[in-house]
Amino acid sequence: MAHDFVIADVFTEEPFGGNQLAVFPDARGLSDRAMQALAREFNFSESTFVLPAADPGHTARVRIFTPRAELPFAGHPTIGTAAVLAHLGVVTVPQGEARIVLEEGVGPVSVDIRRDAGATFCRLTLEAEPEAPELVPDRGSLAAALSLSEDAIVDAWYGSVGVPFCFARLTDRAAVDRSCTDRAAWNARLPGRWNEAVFLFAGEVGDGSRIYARMYAPGHGIEEDPATGSASATLAGTLAARAPMQDGTFRIDIEQGVAMGRPSSLAASAEKRAGRVVSVSVGGATVVVGRGTIASLPL
Repeated sequence: MAHDFVIADVFTEEPFGGNQLAVFPDARGLSDRAMQALAREFNFSESTFVLPAADPGHTARVRIFTPRAELPFAGHPTIGTAAVLAHLGVVTVPQGEARIVLEEGVGPVSVDIRRDAGATFCRLTLEAEPEAPELVPDRGSLAAALSLSEDAIVDAWYGSVGVPFCFARLTDRAAVDRSCTDRAAWNARLPGRWNEAVFLFAGEVGDGSRIYARMYAPGHGIEEDPATGSASATLAGTLAARAPMQDGTFRIDIEQGVAMGRPSSLAASAEKRAGRVVSVSVGGATVVVGRGTIASLPL
């Protein structure tokens, strides 16, 4: 049985920038094993597989795979899948704007879609408070895994809205660019689920700030990610939780993927009410760059 796919670049308005994504807009008939094999074959950070929603009030169910494993949630696959469904006409966007709900492993995820000439803009919103464990990253181990001196790390913490991340704020942009993974040190000194993905950045951490970032996740089969929506949303949520504001929207802009030659732009935010984060969001543009068909799958 043949299956069509679409290739999109997410968090960019220019083809061949941003984060690549393979979307199978009708994945009915594909087994779990076939989905994982296809994600390995494309070897993008993630590939998505669209299925009928369990709730008739929702738009679709979306399964997300890295080259090594299935994820319960991820930002650029959610954003990119919504944009592809709009591009194909599966989702109607009257007057250029629409809201859809995608079912993912973390539950329903709302996505607002806006179509402009040349690109589709989407923003996902997850009604959740970020998980923030009391566990603190060991800076010496983190620095060794990133091939940096320990004094390059200003602060480090963990957070999750479905996918756990270790966040590391570095002294400056040059330190971010100097970083590279030392796999031996990573494997020996960063055990456990909270260290599978490290998002490092430089810049101010207040509302309205712009930061410069990179993300490594060798445990997921991702040596470096050009744009990480789930990490950006989680970062906004954890920073908002630390901010003194009691109510309102906390916003940050993220520049990522520059060192890889795939510049990406992400806009993340978190909503606070009575001193608590109640939702996180991340948005950006997507451009479709190709379409094709997998003729047969012997799996």
